Amino acid sequence: MTNFFQNIEPLRFDPGRTGTAFRHYNPDEVVMGKRMEEHLRFAVAYWHSFAWPGGDLFGGQTFERPWFGDTMELARLKADVAFEMFDLLGVPYFCWHDADIRPEGTTFAESRRNFEEIIDYFPAKMERHKTKLLWGTANLFSHRRFMSGAATNPDPDVFAWSAATVKLCMDATHKLDGENYVLWGGREGYETLLNTDLKRERQQAGRFLQMAVEYKYKIGFRGAILVEPKPQEPSKHQYDFDVATVYGFLREFGLEDEVQMNIEQGHAILAGHSFEHELALASSLGLFGSIDMNRNDYQSGWDTDQFPNNVPEVALAYYEVLKAGGFTTGGTNFDAKLRRQSLDPEDLIAAHAGAMDVCARGFKAAAAMLQDGTLEAMRDERYAGWNAASSKALLSSDLEAIAALVEADGIDPRPRSGRQEISENVVNRFV
Repeated sequence: MTNFFQNIEPLRFDPGRTGTAFRHYNPDEVVMGKRMEEHLRFAVAYWHSFAWPGGDLFGGQTFERPWFGDTMELARLKADVAFEMFDLLGVPYFCWHDADIRPEGTTFAESRRNFEEIIDYFPAKMERHKTKLLWGTANLFSHRRFMSGAATNPDPDVFAWSAATVKLCMDATHKLDGENYVLWGGREGYETLLNTDLKRERQQAGRFLQMAVEYKYKIGFRGAILVEPKPQEPSKHQYDFDVATVYGFLREFGLEDEVQMNIEQGHAILAGHSFEHELALASSLGLFGSIDMNRNDYQSGWDTDQFPNNVPEVALAYYEVLKAGGFTTGGTNFDAKLRRQSLDPEDLIAAHAGAMDVCARGFKAAAAMLQDGTLEAMRDERYAGWNAASSKALLSSDLEAIAALVEADGIDPRPRSGRQEISENVVNRFV
């Protein structure tokens, strides 16, 4: 045991407690026939929780953590503290990038050895602490070698380095029985078209993703391959802008049946969408996989990665998750970080506990809305006209025939209310 979280007890469901506790998240509460823990499948993000030093665009490190440093001893200490936190929170999953869990070596081979040593350190901890891997991924954006992208880089040596890194991380994810593997193109985009061959870069990105899918089958990895959309930042334009853009990309390279999506609330907002829009679209395209549950500060206009605290927003998101059938291999990953003034170990626990409560409240509201059925009934009523055989025939007809029909039958449409405010009032009954 380390002493980082000393005097902090494991959290429990205790609505009457004055200190840090779960007031809404009861992992054993049964909702729609399943335990809440099995529905929500919470995961802690290794990078923000244990690797982020508290800097921002205008200031450096504010956090002082005993495991910060570039030695294997400190990497093991970081793992020790991480699994202690997983126990305190009672989360069933965690997620990592390779760079989160090992120090950078002076060569690829040294970085690989460091990484594999920590991967070998994890299994005993995962067994003892009953925490599983939701997904692994590669950090192909932080190091200066990735300043012009990874798969899309104009330098083929960077493409090769990136491919080798993804192989390493996929091997590790497979070894740890991870349930998904995520590819997030943190710098797979451009800052100016003046020096960018857009077609070439898209082709490189497409082939890179095809290689990852091919390797999944080669090693027998049974989890899902996920892509995480993001519109911009740090690049001016990312090739994985939003769900619709990624779908077109997957279709272009024949991957629409092989890859699903990990959708982040903050990225959805940056793309000009709502979180529920991106979830609904991914579900309608058969690509819904997993979520990163975080939010942005709507005043700042950039990706602040804050823990969720808005129950109505979360409820609408989980409503779409439930309509999609819920999670299979995916889950709710807190890709969120403390504010740089929140220095204490207790802050780290309280942030996750509060987020888990917000998700639980939102999820139960979403389940109640779905079981109530009013919203679905109103939607069905709005499109009821399309149930008639004559209406369905319109879609297999042509413009000339339809024009003749309109004149012959004297069709004269009268607008009908979309009842938006009534729908919003229905939501407000539950949140």
